[in-house]
Amino acid sequence: MHNTQKNLVEIKEKIKNKIDNLNYSKYEPKVIAVSKTFSEQDILPLIEYGHVEFGENKVQEAQLKWQKLKEKYNNLKLHMLGKLQTNKVKNAVEIFDYIHSLDNLKLANKISNEIQKKTKKIKIFIQVNLGDESQKSGINPADLETFYNQCIELKLNIIGTMCIPPDNQDPKPFFKHLLALNQKINLSEISMGMTNDYLDALEYKSTFLRIGTGIFGKRTS
Repeated sequence: MHNTQKNLVEIKEKIKNKIDNLNYSKYEPKVIAVSKTFSEQDILPLIEYGHVEFGENKVQEAQLKWQKLKEKYNNLKLHMLGKLQTNKVKNAVEIFDYIHSLDNLKLANKISNEIQKKTKKIKIFIQVNLGDESQKSGINPADLETFYNQCIELKLNIIGTMCIPPDNQDPKPFFKHLLALNQKINLSEISMGMTNDYLDALEYKSTFLRIGTGIFGKRTS
């Protein structure tokens, strides 16, 4: 068994054990294998193992790596996790199935225009800046409901919210806050939890866990 396959099996076992300990029923979060900077050779063992959810941070890298893979394996789901520039939206809409980083109205308008041209139904998360960090993107929690309603008017398929907690802080209060915000606007999906904190995210019903290093190992670039 390939190392990435072993790592994924171990992570899924930890997830199962955690959910059993929490006594949550009918809860099966999805693991997004974050393959940024890793090659097709690193990705193929996971695809062959049957894994279908993958994440990238850059549109150009995703196009180079995933165009042919998605043609060959048509069940794959590709998630845009990094900051999305408006000038990259057209290409993003072509290659991605999910966008996790919708963080402003200008971007929402651009995505809406491109989706309507292509009649493609992309699933979208609103990124929320829970830590009020100037270096991070995201909608202010106080503005979330208004922004969500604007997105609905633009006919965007908003399925949930996403956050990246501040570094070197306990992530749990931020996960708890995002769950409350998500419930307030009646959304069912939540994108939170990465290699270092995905088990904590399970306590707050994250439905998509974004795991890179835990599966692929440390990045060299």
